[in-house]
Amino acid sequence: MKLITSLLGIAALSFATSALAQEESPSAAPEETASATSPSPAASPAAGKKMSVQAALKDNENRWEGAIGKHDMATVEAMVAADFAGVSSKGKFQNRRGLLAEMKGDKDTFASTKNEKLDVHNFGNGVAVVVGRAREKGTGKDGKAFDRTYLFTDTWMERAGQWQCIASQISLVSQK
Repeated sequence: MKLITSLLGIAALSFATSALAQEESPSAAPEETASATSPSPAASPAAGKKMSVQAALKDNENRWEGAIGKHDMATVEAMVAADFAGVSSKGKFQNRRGLLAEMKGDKDTFASTKNEKLDVHNFGNGVAVVVGRAREKGTGKDGKAFDRTYLFTDTWMERAGQWQCIASQISLVSQK
């Protein structure tokens, strides 16, 4: 299991590096965006439609980012695997409990949260990596406005017909 996790991590980092290198070049696919206030329920897997892997994972990522803006822990909790392993934007290792505790402790007020770019890499049956850029705007608990940009890599695995995030790494790349 450690070998598989290591290999997935290496693959995810190589794709993240490749995505960053291509960031300034025109993209072949349109950028994906979603508002914190309007993730489309009709597009979610819960609506009963069978989606492609790429569409399902982009939908999951957009719902996750929207849930951050609404402090909707239930949405994120449903997507994160029990054996999740990650690195937070503060550079700390996290398991599922740590990720959810960080989200619960967040006292920021969000005006908008959106994914500005998502790139899905499918690694065969039931494993995929999403690299992307997220932007969050709002007011911190100190009353000061913020505009933050993050780059992230999420590794997803399909288990019992549901996509679960099994690993994640996020980096704060800009804060205004």
